[in-house]
Amino acid sequence: MAYDFTKGEPAPQPESQVFKGYVATVTLHADRAEIKRKLMGKVTGARDSVIPLRDVIKVQCKEPTRLVNGYVQLATEQDRGQLRIATAEAQKAIANNSRTVLFTWNQRETYAAYLAAVTAAVQAQGGNPFG
Repeated sequence: MAYDFTKGEPAPQPESQVFKGYVATVTLHADRAEIKRKLMGKVTGARDSVIPLRDVIKVQCKEPTRLVNGYVQLATEQDRGQLRIATAEAQKAIANNSRTVLFTWNQRETYAAYLAAVTAAVQAQGGNPFG
């Protein structure tokens, strides 16, 4: 069904997608990602956040394994220094970042779906999710 733009009505907005990670839930909209954390998710210093997708300079990720949680981080200019460092301290900083959502082994399908959706959304905003 084609949309009639002549009536002056706003174009319909695409549906938001919700992904539940480890102690955090992310709602992906067409223009932003909203991350809400449970109380235990805030203990490490990470907070609830809203990330405009046009501000994302790189989508960093690590697939969850049986031994280690995975993550998807929407890196912005604030994270530029961390993008250069590849140490255990940097991995800890990524996990405690307010723009990162962790995923357990049992959530690997959700991890893959969120990674695909956020990568496509960043590209749709004109960004390069691969840095």
